[in-house]
Amino acid sequence: MKMIKLACALTLGAALSACGASDVVTRAAPLTNTGTTSTVIHSTNSFQQPAVRTSAETLQAAIVQQIRVSQINVNVPASLKASEANRYYPNGDIVWREDPIGDRHAQVGKILKDSMTAGTASFQGPVPVILDIQLVRFHALSEKARYTVGGVHHVVFDMMLRDARTGEHLSKPRRIETDLEAFGGQQAKTAEARGLTQKVRLSNHLAEVIRQQMTKPEGYKNASHGFFQLVNRI
Repeated sequence: MKMIKLACALTLGAALSACGASDVVTRAAPLTNTGTTSTVIHSTNSFQQPAVRTSAETLQAAIVQQIRVSQINVNVPASLKASEANRYYPNGDIVWREDPIGDRHAQVGKILKDSMTAGTASFQGPVPVILDIQLVRFHALSEKARYTVGGVHHVVFDMMLRDARTGEHLSKPRRIETDLEAFGGQQAKTAEARGLTQKVRLSNHLAEVIRQQMTKPEGYKNASHGFFQLVNRI
């Protein structure tokens, strides 16, 4: 998130409001400024301009204190291909097994929506914003990988912030790539016995990803996971 631009956009937005009373892989189109959105939630809360700061950290903190994520839109394009192949590395855009066989697009969409909601719940400022999310790839583990070698969970999505009162874009679309160690074999069984399923671990991880993206000056930084991480980018 470009902090100076976002701060200026928030300030401008507030001022304007005050004046007006198969296994074939396909990739989702980038999130654009004309994407479909849900009904905008309106607020009469006034904006308090953050004081001028001298560091990126304090400026980011001031911005975060002003915003409240009042609406989250998650789009999982129908063009993304869900794979049910039980191979070590299924060649598809969506690989998800922990829910019963069904609408994988809806299942991973719910995981994203719940995670984004949890990750932004602490933002309770006076300025309502909309968070738009569009999924590009969601790779958990197939059964074969889950109970043998493990691997890396790989999720890619585009995000953008908008003013909930005006619809004005507060940030450019930003692509986020994130990876999380995926347990395999006995480690996976032990984790499941403790309640740490793939869904729980991925949901917690994605919540932390969006929190870091919106609170750190440099945004979220993906960790390095070696060979399996490289394979996910093929």
